[in-house]
Amino acid sequence: MNHNKANHLPPKIYILSGLGADERVFQLLDFSGMEVVFIKWISPEKNEKIEAYAKRLCAQITTEKPILIGLSFGGMMAIELSKIIPTEKIILLSSVKTKHEIPMVMRVIGKLGLERLVPTFLIKRANLIGNYIFGLHTVFEKRLIKLILLDMEDQYLKWAIRQVHRWENETIPPNLSHIHGSADKIFPVRNVKADYEIENGGHFMLLSKHKAVSKIIRAIIFPAKK
Repeated sequence: MNHNKANHLPPKIYILSGLGADERVFQLLDFSGMEVVFIKWISPEKNEKIEAYAKRLCAQITTEKPILIGLSFGGMMAIELSKIIPTEKIILLSSVKTKHEIPMVMRVIGKLGLERLVPTFLIKRANLIGNYIFGLHTVFEKRLIKLILLDMEDQYLKWAIRQVHRWENETIPPNLSHIHGSADKIFPVRNVKADYEIENGGHFMLLSKHKAVSKIIRAIIFPAKK
């Protein structure tokens, strides 16, 4: 039995942000009636595997059978966490469930180790190409992502990019719901089997389409209140 339901407490939600993101990108979503915990990315150890990193992140989860929400790389990490601890629900935003949903060009780059050749300062530099790929349109969205990228630790960023390109997962948890944007250019929707598709939603649709995303998340977490 879920202890939150038994005691009529608000459900506790653990959120894993994306590769170039932190909790600031979730600021427009409606989490009213929920207790939200943002899992903090920690510095990876040298040559650390994603499975070992996930085990270390588990220390931040104190709830039995937690609800996990993962954005982009955070969704991949939520799936890795679900292999270690039982979960009540997993919600993916702009993410992938298995290696087969990762674009082939990214997988080839990972196989050849080419992602190591791109310096982090280029990745962190906001520009027109980055704004286009991320699906950023407003001044608010562009400034927010620019600030977040500048704050990202280089060691973590390099490590996480490598994990995305080399992820080998083929396991899909049964309690998973996948929300994806039809205009996502990082993980194109044609490669993804999503449960919910947000029309014209880009990779950071939780900013530009926050009302639609919030509505779906609330319907998943509070199914009786659809």
